[in-house]
Amino acid sequence: MTSFLVPSRYLALALAASLAACGKPDTTTATAAAPAPAVAVVPVAFQDVTPSSTFTGRVEAIEKVDLRARVAGFLEKRLFEEGTDVKQGQLLFVIEKPPYEAAVADAKGAIARAEGALKLAEVEVDRYRELVKKQAAAQNDLDVRVAKQTEARGALMQTQAGLQKAELDLSYTDVTAPLSGRVGQAAFSVGSYVGPTSEPLATLVSQDPTHVVFPVSNRLILEVRRQQVEKGEDPRAAPVKLRLADGSMYGHVGRINFVDVQVNPGTDTVAVRAEVANPDRVLLDGALVTAVIESKEPQRALVLSAQAFQSDQAGFYVLVVDAESKVQVRRVEPGVAFEGKVPVKKGLTEGERVIVEGAQKVRPGIVVTATEAAAKPAGDAP
Repeated sequence: MTSFLVPSRYLALALAASLAACGKPDTTTATAAAPAPAVAVVPVAFQDVTPSSTFTGRVEAIEKVDLRARVAGFLEKRLFEEGTDVKQGQLLFVIEKPPYEAAVADAKGAIARAEGALKLAEVEVDRYRELVKKQAAAQNDLDVRVAKQTEARGALMQTQAGLQKAELDLSYTDVTAPLSGRVGQAAFSVGSYVGPTSEPLATLVSQDPTHVVFPVSNRLILEVRRQQVEKGEDPRAAPVKLRLADGSMYGHVGRINFVDVQVNPGTDTVAVRAEVANPDRVLLDGALVTAVIESKEPQRALVLSAQAFQSDQAGFYVLVVDAESKVQVRRVEPGVAFEGKVPVKKGLTEGERVIVEGAQKVRPGIVVTATEAAAKPAGDAP
């Protein structure tokens, strides 16, 4: 086995070079400190807000009628345009008339025959009454004629009732609007056979005004009543505003005209109904809307943008930038939002800076670079 000997002077040089290398800084691994995350903040400020409560409601027509055929026959005419307004008493459908006109004529003929039979019976009674007085006929013969007279009078009344029914059936061949409103789609075409057991010919709903019905918790009902009693006000005087499906506010304000007398045991809510003008036919029967009930007087409150709020299992919170530019978590209690304003009941003081943009980039305790956000609508409630 061969071995190699390294001269001692070479070992000394290698050790010196190694020690020199250890004393130099490694410029390739040194990095600059990361900049503080940038966030947008808004200062908490007092504003005048109107306390309000929102409820999910449904539009219900004040009057709604299914138009049905009350007699059987072929549909001869449809005298309206679907989806248009009609007036009370307006003729909408016509069912074939000839069979019912013939029934009326037959009933009139039956009346004429019954009147003739009654007249003959009355003559017979008068004749036998004179014969009995002269003892030319027995009393029994007169009694028989009186009975026939009574029978003839009953037959006449029966035929008169038959005429009334025939005339009523004839009138039912004209289907008229029982109320003013908007008529929907016709379920049958002209020429279809319809009758009392058929589906409705069409549906007619009143349009202006209309109702909006929404559930209110029994607790809130009791609270409002207590407040109204203290103020000496009528609870029904509270205005009801509506927010439509597209988020816009409806142009007419309603008034409460009915509060149900029973509480729904499943939800502990009470049905409340408001009447709202609907001249432009914007509110359609069955549509969902948001009912907003406001207090009459505005109140001063701290207000925040809805985008500042976050939530977890413990509730709502916001991220605040303190005087040292550090992020802090602040538990808050938001109020009911209205028109983009969200009042803060607890947890903040005026002037504190709350993060509204960039919250996903920060965590509690770190230093941030905060700039004030531009003013814009606050959006929906948290």
